[in-house]
Amino acid sequence: MGVPNTAEPQSRAAPANLAAAIATIRSGPQGREVAAVFDFGGTVVDGFARPSWSRRVFRRDEARTPASILLGSIRNGLTDGEYGRFLQQAMRSLADQPEAELQTLGQRLFRRAIYGHLYPEAWQLIRTHEAAGHTVVLVTALTRFQVEPAAAELGIEHVLYTRMATTEGVLTGYADGKTLWRNGKADAVREFAAAHGLDITRSYFYADSIADLPLLSVVGHPVVVNPDRKLGIAAVEQHWPTVTFRPRQPPRPSDYLRTIAGFVGLLGGALFGVLTKSYTRQRRKMADALMAYGTGATLGATGIRLRVTGAENARAPRPAVFLFNHQSQFDVIILPKVLEGGVTGIGKKELTKNPIFGPLMRFVGVTFIDRANTAQAKAALAPVVRTLRDGLSIAVAPEGTRSYTPGVGPFKKGAFHIAIQAGVPVIPVVIRNAGEINWRNSMIARKGTVDVAILDPIDVSGWDPNDLDDKVEAVRQRYLDTLLNWPAPD
Repeated sequence: MGVPNTAEPQSRAAPANLAAAIATIRSGPQGREVAAVFDFGGTVVDGFARPSWSRRVFRRDEARTPASILLGSIRNGLTDGEYGRFLQQAMRSLADQPEAELQTLGQRLFRRAIYGHLYPEAWQLIRTHEAAGHTVVLVTALTRFQVEPAAAELGIEHVLYTRMATTEGVLTGYADGKTLWRNGKADAVREFAAAHGLDITRSYFYADSIADLPLLSVVGHPVVVNPDRKLGIAAVEQHWPTVTFRPRQPPRPSDYLRTIAGFVGLLGGALFGVLTKSYTRQRRKMADALMAYGTGATLGATGIRLRVTGAENARAPRPAVFLFNHQSQFDVIILPKVLEGGVTGIGKKELTKNPIFGPLMRFVGVTFIDRANTAQAKAALAPVVRTLRDGLSIAVAPEGTRSYTPGVGPFKKGAFHIAIQAGVPVIPVVIRNAGEINWRNSMIARKGTVDVAILDPIDVSGWDPNDLDDKVEAVRQRYLDTLLNWPAPD
């Protein structure tokens, strides 16, 4: 079934799982002339459910908004008929829509819904290809309004998509040129490869649908991801490697129940912790007990397990500035449990409005800053230096906000200035999987395991506060390296 692959036989000694796929990339051809092409729906992002998509988007007797068209068409394994209907409805629904407004709509849809469906495994493969110097390309038969926000968050520069014709910034209701479906997608990738000096016979393509057979059949390293039935058969016949990504499912009723139990456990454990140390009349001891019992009860109730490497670095040296990558609201539970007391934090002012975390964070001495006011934020950090000098450690998220992907955003320098002024080391804390058990914009926690790696302390005493860019970026790179090459458990 399908067109035989003309690539060299050794390109098929390929992976059967993610770890093997990564090993193949690292041992294979390196350099920018090698492309790593990823299909979008079903490969980089887990598609939205077929029933709601087909009923809600394509029923003729129902209103079709641009949002429902754009969101509902992101699906795994589109058939020819489904794609044809999407294109017809998209042209009709998006006609006369300003391009700028659709771009804004696409960004809003990504931040509200799509981001939670991004496959962490795809992120890891993308970063591994980048580390090999490959040219990463995201390709889709859909529109740029659906794919570009995801590409931007994933750090993918090159994006190929079905273009919509415009007149003076307004969509006409027609496609601009060939659609990127089946042979159209293969042709677009071949043209891109020729224009950028890429060798397609040494390149990779990741896809989930039989519709992508034309392109899978010509690249040197075809990889099938969560294939539909027909592509699964073709993969077996062609001896193509298959990689399985975990589905990105919405919360189940049991997740809601565990989350509620977790909040009850947090409040009950926090109160119990304070009461156990109230006889000391020492706020710090009560705060440490609050965090220990509160976080322990929450993790137990939600069924979340922590797997920690480098635990010795959490205990010494102290005091220190602990830096953690931030993807989940659950980080405020993970950090206190891992660092085992003697730590407070810095948080955004908006957290004071949280009815649960706000009061608890105030009690344990968190310093809240207004990120919108730089002058006030700097002034608010002055007492943090005194806190460190008095022996209490600080936990800070140098990204300043939660990430939409497993990646690590740019680091702000405030935490490094604090460490330099206080004369204490910086200790990186790398968290993996937190965004999977608790999505960025969700309060619902799923059962699972979160990996935490506490890296060796970094002495910043000799750093020049006026020349931190390269050093801060080197620290950030440690996070990326650790996420791609996770250390063995202790």
